[in-house]
Amino acid sequence: MLELKQVWPEEYARRYRDKGYWRGETMFGFLERRAREIPDRLAVVGGDQRWTYAGLIERAKRNAARFLALGLRPGDRVVVQLPNIPEFLSVVFGLFRANLIPVFALPAHRLAEISHIVERAEASAYVVAAGDGDFDFRALAREVRARAGGLRHVIVIGDAQEFHALDGLSCGEVTLPPPPSASAVAFLQISGGSTGLSKLIPRTHDDYIYSFRASADICGLTTDSVFMVALPVAHNFPMSSPGVFGALFAGARIVMCSSPNAEAAFALIERERVTITGLVPPLALLWMQAAATSRYDVSSLEVLLVGGAKFAPEAASRVRATLGCTLQQVFGMAEGLVNYTRLDDPEETIINTQGRPISPDDEVLIVDDHGDAVADGEPGLLLTRGPYTIRAYHNDDAANARAFTPDGYYRTGDIVSRTPEGNLVVRGRAGDHINRAGEKVSAEEIEDHLLAHPGVFDAAVVSVPDPYLGERSCAFVIPREQRPKIVALKAFVRGRGLAEFKVPDQIVFVDAFQTTAVGKVSRKVLRQQLREQFLKTVPEEV
Repeated sequence: MLELKQVWPEEYARRYRDKGYWRGETMFGFLERRAREIPDRLAVVGGDQRWTYAGLIERAKRNAARFLALGLRPGDRVVVQLPNIPEFLSVVFGLFRANLIPVFALPAHRLAEISHIVERAEASAYVVAAGDGDFDFRALAREVRARAGGLRHVIVIGDAQEFHALDGLSCGEVTLPPPPSASAVAFLQISGGSTGLSKLIPRTHDDYIYSFRASADICGLTTDSVFMVALPVAHNFPMSSPGVFGALFAGARIVMCSSPNAEAAFALIERERVTITGLVPPLALLWMQAAATSRYDVSSLEVLLVGGAKFAPEAASRVRATLGCTLQQVFGMAEGLVNYTRLDDPEETIINTQGRPISPDDEVLIVDDHGDAVADGEPGLLLTRGPYTIRAYHNDDAANARAFTPDGYYRTGDIVSRTPEGNLVVRGRAGDHINRAGEKVSAEEIEDHLLAHPGVFDAAVVSVPDPYLGERSCAFVIPREQRPKIVALKAFVRGRGLAEFKVPDQIVFVDAFQTTAVGKVSRKVLRQQLREQFLKTVPEEV
């Protein structure tokens, strides 16, 4: 297997340690310490399960022994694709204790994405729930295993059929390994995929713990807090901003919500007296709409975090009046930098900005296309480096050359402006990247799938504004002689094993694309032309 690493230049690493950002803690170590301090306090609630901190740590240790007894060895990578259930935590912390490397996948991912993640990570095992709603993850696992020759084990929570049932695994006579170095890679996240399929993001114990430890403080978490996970838990946002890890670090209680539907979530808020949760803007809009007629008491809710995509000021201004809580805007990325509005910021700042960085050592540059700094209030490209922003993707030289400057700044692809007070305002994306309700969709990836259809001559996918999703995808398609039906074309894309959020929301047939005199045009320019054409004419879906 290729080595996993994430390395900061020594002068930076020394500074981050000297300033106390990196404290030499590990992901399992911080939870074990918390379990010693408050063993009987509730750690996680989900379905009919209620686990204390002591109960969670014991389940994690048992799973660590099971994984090692199965034949996995420290350093092996394990893809984890689980819904919002307590077992997500016992599995992940079990992997940490066994010095195995979780690779986080989303429940929405299907064959194309999971196969890519398994192969790129060189994963030895794959952990799934038997099902989620009406989807059978065991059937997906069969397809993945048929494609990925290196995948040795499939572990299932629930009815495992021919696979390994987690609860049925023997702990064996296993000696758990010593703790890893805090500078070692703790896990792999997946990028939003601005071009093609997702890249792998190695996060270390030191850098990630700092990000959610500081987030928990900024978000006011205490042992009395009750954090509800409404978004898919494996997203970076609900894991670390402040997320489940920040909640556990603070000794708070986690409530796993199986559906972000307002009524289901409101029922849990009332029952568990939830104090804080996080949503993407479309869900926040739906919750505000539902609050007017809901029969549930959500008065315990103190803070609503909204992130993943730009939250329109008009909508942001209604949070306090409709839900009775403080809005906290979040703008960040799995590669690192996270910004928050602060709880004591003026209302104008909370409504109109996406906050300021976590750390005094988050270095933020806002530059024009030539790399020159722009003035406050002017839009520019966001570049950043700091104590929890990565310096490289895993095993992807081409992506690293595009995404990082020679002096270590990460090119985020976001267009932002900065207020005189240092808060960022998100203005859009620079790349061919659609931010659909917080899910990042690569235009290039979807175009490739459309072009595989025999009835498609050419295709270009663009983002267009949407009042609920923020952005939705519109595919402009030049058909061959026999034009396919839109419903069939969408079904074709869906049938190629993609997550549902990647299927084009709208398809518009056109006769040709504009080209230069020599018949060429860059895909980036073409997409921009088509987007502008769409906004001028607003064509109807055919």
